[in-house]
Amino acid sequence: MNILVCDDDREIVDAIGIYLSNEGYTVCKAYNGIDALKVLEEKEIHLIILDIMMPQMDGIRALIKIREDKNIPVIMLSAKSENMDKINGLTLGADDYVTKPFDPLELIARVRSQLRRYTSLGGMESKANVFVTGGLVVDDDSKTVTVDGEEVRLTPVQYKILKLLTANAGKVFSIDEIYERVWEETAFNPENTVAVHIRKIREKIEINPREPKYLKVVWGIGYKVEKL
Repeated sequence: MNILVCDDDREIVDAIGIYLSNEGYTVCKAYNGIDALKVLEEKEIHLIILDIMMPQMDGIRALIKIREDKNIPVIMLSAKSENMDKINGLTLGADDYVTKPFDPLELIARVRSQLRRYTSLGGMESKANVFVTGGLVVDDDSKTVTVDGEEVRLTPVQYKILKLLTANAGKVFSIDEIYERVWEETAFNPENTVAVHIRKIREKIEINPREPKYLKVVWGIGYKVEKL
C-alpha cells in the first residue's frame, strides 16, 4: 500500500519513511500541502500522514482540499498539543491525530489501525477481486501483481498459484490442494511441479527468496501467503 508522508521537516519525513518501508509500505514524500496535493493527483495513495504547521499550504487547508473528493485515512501531526488543533483537524475530516514528539511504533500501530478500518469499510483491500497483504497486491480484475507499488510479471500458472494463496492469506494449502485448484486435475506426485513454480514466484516477489516475507513453506503440510 502507498502512504504519503507530508511534513516540512525532512528529517521527520525520512524517519517515518524508514519505519513504514520496514513494514512493507511504499512511501511517497511531500514537504507542504501543495506538494501533497500534487502527489495525490499523480499516484494512488491509501493513507496520508499530514503535518499541520507547514509553509505555502498548511495541513488544515490541505485536508480541506483532500476531503473534497477523497475519503482515504488522514493522520494529522502537530508540534502542538492544544485541544483546538485536534478539534479542528478531526472536525474537518482527519481520522486520527498524533502529537510530536511521538513514538514511531505507536504511529505505525495507528497506521495499521486506520488501514484496517478503511479497507473494512470498502477500501482497496475489501474490494472484490483485489487481494492485499502488506505490500503485495493481487488485482484479479486487471490480472496484475504489484509488490511495494512495482508491477511483477508472472506466468499464468504462477499468477493462479499466487492468487489462490493471497486470496486466502494465512491459510495453509497442501501441495495436492494447490495442484488440483490451479491445474484443475487430480494430483499425482505433484511435489516437484508445485515446488518449481513456488521457487519462481519467490524469485519475483521476494526481496530475499531464501528468507521470504510473503510466500512461506509450512514444513510437512504445504504453502501459504503470510497475512500481514
